[in-house]
Amino acid sequence: MQPLDLTDLTDQVLNLTPTQGLGIPVALVGAVFLALGAQFQHRGVGKVEAQLGGASKGLSRRQLVALLTRPSWLIGTLLLLLAIVFQLTSLYLAPLIVVQPLGAVALVITALVNARVSGMKLDRATMRSIALCVGGVAVFVTIAAFTARETEITDSQLITVLVVLGVVLVAAAVAYAVLRSKFKAIMYIVVAGILYGFVATLAKVIINRVRLENFDVLTFICVIALLAATALGAYFVQTAYASGPPDLVIAGLTVIDPLVAVSIGIVVLGEASGAPPLAIAAFVVTGAVAIYGVFQLAKHHPQNQR
Repeated sequence: MQPLDLTDLTDQVLNLTPTQGLGIPVALVGAVFLALGAQFQHRGVGKVEAQLGGASKGLSRRQLVALLTRPSWLIGTLLLLLAIVFQLTSLYLAPLIVVQPLGAVALVITALVNARVSGMKLDRATMRSIALCVGGVAVFVTIAAFTARETEITDSQLITVLVVLGVVLVAAAVAYAVLRSKFKAIMYIVVAGILYGFVATLAKVIINRVRLENFDVLTFICVIALLAATALGAYFVQTAYASGPPDLVIAGLTVIDPLVAVSIGIVVLGEASGAPPLAIAAFVVTGAVAIYGVFQLAKHHPQNQR
C-alpha cells in the first residue's frame, strides 16, 4: 500500500464535476437552516417544559401535542425541513463523504446564535470543546476524502446495514424504556446521532436507487427503516432540547452523525479497504477527539452549569 499523499486530496477536489461542486454550497445553506431551526425548536420545547413541567424522563404525549401549538417550535420545524431538503439535494449532487460532514458548520453558527440569545458568554473550555468537535470531524473526513472510495452498494451490504440498524433501533428502544429515568441530554444526543448516521447512509442509498429506477422490495424496506430511524431520532432530539442547550444537541448530531455514516462506509461497505494502516489509526484518533469534544461540551457548557 502506498503512503498518504496530499496531492490525492487536491485531485479529488479538482476532479469534482460542476454538479458535484454545487453540492458543497447547498450543504452549507442546509447547515444554516439546521442551526436556526435548532434554536427555534429549543425555544419551543423550553416554553412547553415551563408550561407543563420538566421532560427529564422524555417528552410525554401531552407535551408533544403542546409543541404543535408553539409558533417558535413550528418555525424551527419548518427551518429543519428546509435543512433536510437542502441536505438531500446535496447528497443527490455530491458523494456523502464530501457533503455530510459540512453540517459541522451548524455547530459554530448555533453556538454563536445561542450565546447571543441566552446572553451567556462562551468560556474558553466551551470554545475549546467546540474546536475539538469541528477539528476532529474535519480531519477525520479529510483523511476519508482521499483514502476512501465511493463504491456501489450491493444488496448483501445493504442488508447488513439494515440488520445493524434494526439492532440499534431495538437496543435504543429497550434502553430508553428501562433507563429513561437515568437518561441525560448527552445520552439522547448520542443515540440520535447514531440513528441519523444510518439515516444519512440510507438516504444516499435511496437517492441512488431512485436515480437508477431500482424500485425493488429492498428499496421500500430502506424507506421504512429510514422513516423509523428518523422518527425515533427526532423524539430523542426534542427531549434533548428539554435538558440541554441547542449547540450541545447540534454538536452531537453534526459530529456523531457523519462519524457513524463514514464508519458504515469504511467497515460495512469497504470504502477504505485500500487505506494504509496510518489512515486507519488516524480515523480512530480523530474520531475519538471529536467525540471527546462532544462530552467536554456537555460538561463545560455554561448553560449546563446552572
